[in-house]
Amino acid sequence: MIGSLPSFDRLVAELSKLPGIGGKTATRLAFHLLRASREDSQALAEAVLEMRQKVRFCSNCFHVTEADPCTICTDPARDETRICIVQEPQDLLAIERSHAFRGRYHVLHGVLSPLDGIGPDDLKIAPLLNRLKREPVEEILLATNFTVEGEATALYLSGLVKPLGVRLTRLAHGIPTGSDLEYIDAATVQQAVDSRREY
Repeated sequence: MIGSLPSFDRLVAELSKLPGIGGKTATRLAFHLLRASREDSQALAEAVLEMRQKVRFCSNCFHVTEADPCTICTDPARDETRICIVQEPQDLLAIERSHAFRGRYHVLHGVLSPLDGIGPDDLKIAPLLNRLKREPVEEILLATNFTVEGEATALYLSGLVKPLGVRLTRLAHGIPTGSDLEYIDAATVQQAVDSRREY
């Protein structure tokens, strides 16, 4: 910190709160903003404020949106009988970029993590169950990450959804395209072997 420049120090401290931004990167960004034109700095500040004023979570799927419900939930071309469950809005965007799924979504905003004090009531699970009562859902695609917490969340959700008679699927996982077997960890190879299909 630069003790004689409280406004600069404040900016560095605020930038350091961003995920993945440490003190050195925050300082580098602050110097970049100091060198930027006043117009560029003003545009950045206004963009942040505008985003905070306009962007919220969809009341149906909990994705980020400026209109409620969001454009995915209101798109008549989407298959309303299929819901893909993801942990975070970023995961939804990754699946959308693939163009592989044309149903609707439900964003949990986290995963079960008892060690961190995150239980079912901290996630958007109750609204999901309400959706399953009022929407004609035939399939749930569990797209939580393949971590201990992601797997535990998928298992928990499967226990809630299976009794409802909804088809339950899980993202496949295994060896990435273009990779060499010799460099793949044993757990990934095991998953690929266990998930093998007819050829």
